[in-house]
Amino acid sequence: MIRYSQHHFKYIQCIYVCVFVCVHLTSGNSCCCSFEDYKLTTEWLLNQTSHRPKVAVICGSGLGLLADGAANKQIFRYQDIPNFPVSTVQGHEGCLVFGTIEDTPCVFMQGHFHLYEGYSLCKVTFPVRIFKLMGVETLLVTNASGGICPDFKVGDIMIIKDHINLPGFAGQHPLCGPNDERFGIRFPCMSDAYSKDLRRVALDIGSELGCSDFIREGVYCMVSGPNFETIAEARMLLILGCDSVGMSTVPEVTVAKHCGLRVIGLSLITNKVSLDYSREEKVNHDEVLEIGKMRAEVLQKLVTTLISRCQQQSINTH
Repeated sequence: MIRYSQHHFKYIQCIYVCVFVCVHLTSGNSCCCSFEDYKLTTEWLLNQTSHRPKVAVICGSGLGLLADGAANKQIFRYQDIPNFPVSTVQGHEGCLVFGTIEDTPCVFMQGHFHLYEGYSLCKVTFPVRIFKLMGVETLLVTNASGGICPDFKVGDIMIIKDHINLPGFAGQHPLCGPNDERFGIRFPCMSDAYSKDLRRVALDIGSELGCSDFIREGVYCMVSGPNFETIAEARMLLILGCDSVGMSTVPEVTVAKHCGLRVIGLSLITNKVSLDYSREEKVNHDEVLEIGKMRAEVLQKLVTTLISRCQQQSINTH
């Protein structure tokens, strides 16, 4: 007779939850953007700027400052770009910044988009396909996230090695609907969504910068938000193997992988997710933004060096 521990029963309960959300209907979640929409926006940008980016950086909450190190900047407000969504969240400036980092042509998104803002996942991921059509080869995603792993501390930088797409289990997936072969195949593999080579480079850079004490690797989980997690939800995510949790990133990474881009992801741990009912502290968005400012200099150095190494590695592999 097989004996199950309490931990096993909790794990089985989590699996049942995931199976339950998997059976939700996916109607109304097909792509609302046509290839002509992507093409129009791409052509508009190519006509407005001489920059031809090879690396794209998506800046998470409070991390728009990552674009400050770029030279020869050219800035476009989201609302001025045809078909582009508009950021509505504090800490997301809502600008597309073209420039160079050590001669590497880049584009920075100062602010990204979320399901909880009311956007479809087609709109959330719209910029990624624009980057692909512009000639981008590498996507660097950043976000602010809550630390679930008990070993993580506020201010840690987590290199994302894998993710769990909870909205995807419920049919909220950016690749639902007819597949456009001009972007990628119908069933893309996600087991290597985050480049092992680039993760290794990021760890090496962290060591060179003397940041090894607060640079981690872990699994990121996306929830839809906009509320922060309940204690019961956080405990479930811990059992599932999540190290941090946030409300973004996964849709963009999924579309980037579908498009054939290399991806590297960085999560700034801005708060500890509560796993204990006796804790009195409550997370808030202002706290998230403050931690972003605290780690600004280190993150900028890490991202700048990573961009330079990304391009060197790309040249060497070609």
